[in-house]
Parts: sequence; C-alpha cells; structure tokens
Amino acid sequence: MPNGPLSLPARLHLLAWDTTKGRITGSTHLHHLVRAGALTELAQRGLLVDDEGIVTPVDFDSRTGDVVLDGLLELVSESRPRGWKPWVTCRARYTLDAVRAQLVAEGYLRAERKRVLGLFPSVEYELDRVPAVEALRARAREVLEGPVPVAEVDDRDAALVALATAAELRTFASPKERRLHRVRIDALAERGGAAAPALRKVIQDVRTAVVVAATTAASTSAATTTAN
Repeated sequence: MPNGPLSLPARLHLLAWDTTKGRITGSTHLHHLVRAGALTELAQRGLLVDDEGIVTPVDFDSRTGDVVLDGLLELVSESRPRGWKPWVTCRARYTLDAVRAQLVAEGYLRAERKRVLGLFPSVEYELDRVPAVEALRARAREVLEGPVPVAEVDDRDAALVALATAAELRTFASPKERRLHRVRIDALAERGGAAAPALRKVIQDVRTAVVVAATTAASTSAATTTAN
C-alpha cells in the first residue's frame, strides 16, 4: 500500500476523515488511535521493545527521521517506565498535535486560526488532499476484504487495518463490516506482529487499549446525550 513517506499514525489520522462531510470522525479518542499507531510502528521498526511489559527504547540516540515517531521516542526516553497500554493514553495529544502539524506541512491538511467568542485562540483543520485520502481508504479496504492472503500483507498495512477497526472508525468500516471480517481482522492483527512473538503481544496490548478508549468514549458520549 504505497503512500509516500507517511507514517502509520499519520495514515490512521487521515482514515478518520469523512471526505464527504469534511470532518473528523471518532474525534473523542483519535489521539489514542494516533498514539497507538506511533507505538506500533516504532515497535515494528525495532526501536521500542518489550522489557517484561515495559516500553523500552533500544537505543536512546536512535532516530527515524520522522518528526512524529522521533518525538514519541524522545518522550518515552525521558519519562518514567510504563507499559504499552498506559502509553496509548499518556500525553497522547502530544502525538496528535505532532501528526497534525506534519500533515499540514505535507499539504494534506490546512490549519485555520480562529478565536472562540472573539477572545480565545483556536485552530481548526480542513482536509485539502481529498483524493489522496480516498485512495488511502480504498487500498486499506482491499487489505480488509482481500483477496490478498493475510500472510502476504505488509505488516504496517496489517496493523493499519487492525487498529482502524479496533477504534471503530465508521469512515473505514461499518459495524456490520467489522463483524463480517472479524476473523480476517484478527489475523491481520497477528500479521502486524509477525516479525517476533514479543511484537505480536505488543500489538495485542496496543490494540486492546484502543478498543477500551473507543468504548469509553462511546459510553461517555451516550451518557452526555442522555443527560441533556
């Protein structure tokens, strides 16, 4: 699924855009999904490893050349030890902000500065490269539906689909489609960690954390709607 130099977290962010309505879906837990993507890619690259359940940099001086991934590497290096699930949520908006800035620089998004109530500065994002996002979604859908055997799917593409479905991105797959392809989705999650048994556990933990974040966000939203 060639898509230039875009990282896994950047591609997950783009998949969350509803290109027909020009807005983000799943915004209440998007920061957790994007962080999960960054953790997964760093683990797949062998730059973050599991040390008895703790996220550990292999080399504190290693860099990828991607500002989003390198920012997370630096954050993990400078922070107290944590497991994979806590890192999905800990200061996750830091990674989301970095992804947005990267996508603005790459021309995928446009940042518009506004003031709320005429006083408080705010930034709103608009999607500029709609055809590129639609092409990304179409290619990801091919991974989800087949016909390419799971064993032949690239590990980053497999992780992309596994995480996007875990986050219940309706822009990518409906609840019915997620149920229909459940077996293949589970196989893709396994494929995402095919490089090593430890990596498979890492992706399982990260994916579980995304499911929890999505479920919690949905429950909170429902409770707020009921209260109103």
